[in-house]
Amino acid sequence: MTAPAEFDIFLAAPPGLEPLLRDEAAALGFRGAEVSPGGVLTRGGWPEVWRANLKLRGAGRVLARVGAFHAVHLAQLDKRARRLPWSDILPPGATLRVDAACQRSRIWHAGAAAQRIARAAAEAVGGTEAPEAGFRILARIVEDHCVVSIDASGEPLHKRGHKLAVGKAPLRETLAALFLRACGHHGAEPVVDPMCGSGTFVLEAAEIALGLDAGRGRAFAFERFPGFDAAAFAAMRSPGAAPGRPRFFGMDRDAGAVEAAEANAARAGVAGAAVFRRQAVSALAPPEALEGEPGLVVVNPPYGERIGEKGDLRALYGSLGQALRERFRGWRVGVVTSEPALAQAAGLPFLPPGPPVPHGPLKVRLHRTGPLP
Repeated sequence: MTAPAEFDIFLAAPPGLEPLLRDEAAALGFRGAEVSPGGVLTRGGWPEVWRANLKLRGAGRVLARVGAFHAVHLAQLDKRARRLPWSDILPPGATLRVDAACQRSRIWHAGAAAQRIARAAAEAVGGTEAPEAGFRILARIVEDHCVVSIDASGEPLHKRGHKLAVGKAPLRETLAALFLRACGHHGAEPVVDPMCGSGTFVLEAAEIALGLDAGRGRAFAFERFPGFDAAAFAAMRSPGAAPGRPRFFGMDRDAGAVEAAEANAARAGVAGAAVFRRQAVSALAPPEALEGEPGLVVVNPPYGERIGEKGDLRALYGSLGQALRERFRGWRVGVVTSEPALAQAAGLPFLPPGPPVPHGPLKVRLHRTGPLP
């Protein structure tokens, strides 16, 4: 069997934020993008897989669905797994591993299913199985229907390649990008983060504004697949715009966080567009460089579980809310927190909160406002 020219492509997203990733994929021209549990389904060939990894800011991984078949017992699974075009998917001698999941199926032992598929793939390319493999295959068996995918990303896509210094409770870049989209930010307006930590929101906003590719600073698993065209992939890359005057600002009371954010901005190539400074929340005001132009204030404050105690944080949220109400007329606000009571302590006119989104061991929500009166 030879690999099809087109196949389903799964774009992984945090549960609850799939519609935002669908909107991003549709805006970038991915065909037929539709919400699926845990992500977005689109369709295309390998060039679309490459482009999804390079361009999409909200996707956590890109999975190429390389085969699907019916199987009711392990012998049948083994036989049909061997028909898949492994030599078109994996290089000779590949080191691989298979992760499997079974639901409502007569094949119920996920470990046995993974072993059969891994053996079929390894024997087809003269490869080996290993827990820390270079290639990861995923098999999902639901109601006796098996879907086999290969992880085309490798490292999770939130690892952009330039944010080497992180704060105490970092927000994943992919999550920050989706929250920015949820706040209606598409790059044309200023962004301020008054508790910026290592600068994730500010860096993402600056990169969006400059048209920089999300994955420009990293490698991907698909670059080692047979048939990868390095020249065609290089042609997909966008040079981006040169940084203009500063329009993206991060503040933090921790001097170490500010230093880390500045280093991250330099590595990302947005140092001219993003500015960081040490500042307490109580001193927050619109940067003079913006000349009165309103924009978006977006912040991921401490929640209590990781950094401080909830009781001690009410005053911090209250101080943030007071500064925003008094000095940021016409600005929109987005606050990410796991604690609705802390969001309420800010005293801002929040719209109904967004869905709960996994963030480490917690579930956080985005609380956002319209333009402040």
